[in-house]
Amino acid sequence: MVELSGVLGVALVALGMVLTPGPNMIYLVSRSITQGRRAGVVSLGGVAVGFLVYLLATNLGLSMVFLAVPELYVAVKLAGAAYLAYLAWTALRPGGVSVFAPKELPKDSPRKLFTMGLMTNLLNPKIAIMYLSLIPQFISLEAGNVLLQGFLLGSVQIAVALTVNLGIVLAAGAIAVFLARRPSWLRAQRYLMGTALGLLAVSVAVDTSAPVTSG
Repeated sequence: MVELSGVLGVALVALGMVLTPGPNMIYLVSRSITQGRRAGVVSLGGVAVGFLVYLLATNLGLSMVFLAVPELYVAVKLAGAAYLAYLAWTALRPGGVSVFAPKELPKDSPRKLFTMGLMTNLLNPKIAIMYLSLIPQFISLEAGNVLLQGFLLGSVQIAVALTVNLGIVLAAGAIAVFLARRPSWLRAQRYLMGTALGLLAVSVAVDTSAPVTSG
């Protein structure tokens, strides 16, 4: 059985990660603002499937590949750090815009919204790092079935992430209107997002921990 400390640890990590602006949040907010809540919910469905893909792949042994080829693991982490740094720069650069700033985007079909949500999550370096190196650290060999623990802890992460993201989708329009009327707050939100992404990029780049297998 999963230990309570492990459940709470994963829940806190998942909460911290989902509240840090990244590709998923940017995509969900942009679609919710420009195309409505329904589009945001459909996009979130794709994001949810992406979480399930990571959950299955990691617990069925993907992390073993990184243990066997540590150079590949380092390459993935550095690529993720570079991508996060790019996102930070787009937010902090002169003329950058907030994730909540309304912008014109073409109307996409439900199928495309779902697919883009899925691909955004699958290519999200934050999620890859979480499943390959963070969640496995809360697995206890003394607690029994390691594979079952991996699935249960991953389910905790998914529940936290989807709950928070659904709240963001439903509130995105109201938040955008609120910030649009307060330009200084909009700039502050953009700088906060860029700083958070930059700090996460540095943290990922300098992290020297090795992946821990949960399979």
